[in-house]
Amino acid sequence: MATNRASADVKVVYAVSVPRGGPLSHVLELAPRVAACGVDVTVLSSTRSSTERARALGLDAVLVPLDHKFDVRGAAAAWEHIAHADVVHTHDRRTGLLVRPQARIRGPRPVHTFHGLPDEIFARVGRTDAQTPPGVSRAREAWLMHGLLRIEALLSYLGAVVVPSAALAQFLAQHGFPRNRLHVIPNGVELGERADHGSREPVVVACAALLERRKGVDVLLEAAAIAQVPLRLEILGDGPERTVLEARAQELGLDAVFAGYVGDVRERLREADIFVLPARAENLPMAILEAMATGLPVVSTRVGGNAELVEDQVNGLLVEPDDASALASALDRLATDPAARSRMGNAGYERVRHEFEAGATARRMVSLYKQLCESST
Repeated sequence: MATNRASADVKVVYAVSVPRGGPLSHVLELAPRVAACGVDVTVLSSTRSSTERARALGLDAVLVPLDHKFDVRGAAAAWEHIAHADVVHTHDRRTGLLVRPQARIRGPRPVHTFHGLPDEIFARVGRTDAQTPPGVSRAREAWLMHGLLRIEALLSYLGAVVVPSAALAQFLAQHGFPRNRLHVIPNGVELGERADHGSREPVVVACAALLERRKGVDVLLEAAAIAQVPLRLEILGDGPERTVLEARAQELGLDAVFAGYVGDVRERLREADIFVLPARAENLPMAILEAMATGLPVVSTRVGGNAELVEDQVNGLLVEPDDASALASALDRLATDPAARSRMGNAGYERVRHEFEAGATARRMVSLYKQLCESST
């Protein structure tokens, strides 16, 4: 799918350091489609596995390890690979700190996608009533709100900032980011063949998430325990809370499978009836887009940009975060109503087709790149 380098009129270097998760999934979804638009694309990746995944997609990918935010030696290895680019697009805090300034110095237009915030303050996006997570000191909270955010706002003056959700863009603008640097371009996802989910006994509820507090999987377990309808939980993902969550699921007597990291999430979603993401904070989650693109109805929380994807009662159901009772009721409703599951799943599938299809996102991104290349600032 990669383009002919000789014929490309724009050269873009993507830089991503995370080994898995939303930012990497987004880059691997976006980069081939940007290349298909006639752009010369190179991916700088910090892990061997992600480099190989990019190459398997037909992309020119280079392994440039960045071990931490102060890895100056690792950052120096990126210098030669960005020299002849027109645009350098970074996708996480580490590459934004180490690679983005190099682009500004060398000449390419810097672009940075702001995928999220530290977990301690993430829940504030789109909500004025968000509570500080347990165990977070006032000093830590003050540093994040008035230190880190200020640094990120200053870094945004280096170039354009792409924000996947309007909710996060509004939050950033309210905290010192220059509005003229912010560009809301939603994540996109490939729309495959719609799966025939049918009806299973028990109903299969899938959740794809990093197993950390922000994702609210603990709330899902409590909800499943009080649901009136038997449910089978398929938890796709790994993380620091996995052991605790597995123990809690066993304690509650749940029918729950913790699958760990799954390479092809879409394939596992085809075996589910409902998708749930009970997060306490989000931006514009790729997991929900993947579920919608599979034709699954979505149950999620009213946080961040979730409501920009899930229209309540249309392609899914929205509940308040940390409300196990409301989540259980939503799961019961869909579990007992196959027609509603089918109707909402179809609506989500069509919404992806018209608003979040990967090709359309790529074209919007290429338009931004060309606009920046033509600009004098």
